Amino acid sequence: MFGIIGIVVVFVMVFGGYMLGGGQLGIITKSLPFELIIIGGAAIGAFLLSNDLSLVKHAMKDIGKVFRGPKWRPEDYRDLLCLLFELIRVARASPVALEEHIERPAESAIFGRYPKIRHDREAVDLICDTLRAASMNYDDPHQVEEVLDKRMETAQHHALHSSHALQSVADALPALGIVAAVLGVIKTMGSIDQPPEILGKMIGGALVGTFLGVFLAYGIVGPFATRVKAVVEEDGHFYQLIREVLVANLHNHPAGICIEVGRQNTPYAVRPSFADVETALRSLKQEAA
Repeated sequence: MFGIIGIVVVFVMVFGGYMLGGGQLGIITKSLPFELIIIGGAAIGAFLLSNDLSLVKHAMKDIGKVFRGPKWRPEDYRDLLCLLFELIRVARASPVALEEHIERPAESAIFGRYPKIRHDREAVDLICDTLRAASMNYDDPHQVEEVLDKRMETAQHHALHSSHALQSVADALPALGIVAAVLGVIKTMGSIDQPPEILGKMIGGALVGTFLGVFLAYGIVGPFATRVKAVVEEDGHFYQLIREVLVANLHNHPAGICIEVGRQNTPYAVRPSFADVETALRSLKQEAA
């Protein structure tokens, strides 16, 4: 919703200010379709040229994040803490009993209580792989921690590809706008024998290309890239929480301390309150009793 409001504000302020200053939209609207074909088509072609099919699909899907915002909400962070608490408690009570949950998470009663998390493959794999590694009796917990860090760094790099691809398009758009403007000037020079009023409109139409390239770069595509990056980084805190809790577990801290370490390392905007988490954990303990 906020993304739509931003787009509306950009268009209203730019074109509204232009019209209030005495500008006429006729020249822009007449040239706009042809300039869009040149600039937009070249930008799309360059985007396809610099990315393979899977990354193009990934980028198109990620554009929706501009309007949807982050996937994970504060209540999801609370549910994640509860899920990790249950798994840690089972692991310490009976490593054998843990196997049925981490080997077949789709059939696990514990994962089943948190369907949104269970349906996120990255989160489930991260939890199960780390708990599986911990059960192998690593002499040094830092070994697992190092593997976790590298894995999350790789996942974050892949997730940010859409933002980088969109930013590359934004960086290219002003130059593509100049290309369209030069073509317009070439067209104008071919009609140099026309009256000044006609030449003026043709030059104005050519300059629409420069305007459109800069406008799309800094008013639309660039902010899209920035927003996608912000959403990806914010969702990354969810997986970082998994790391914090499971690393604390590797160091054999009490289960409650592991959960609190994760909670306190969560950004304030999505951090569940201590009372909220404590109430949820107390409810779990009562169900298990």
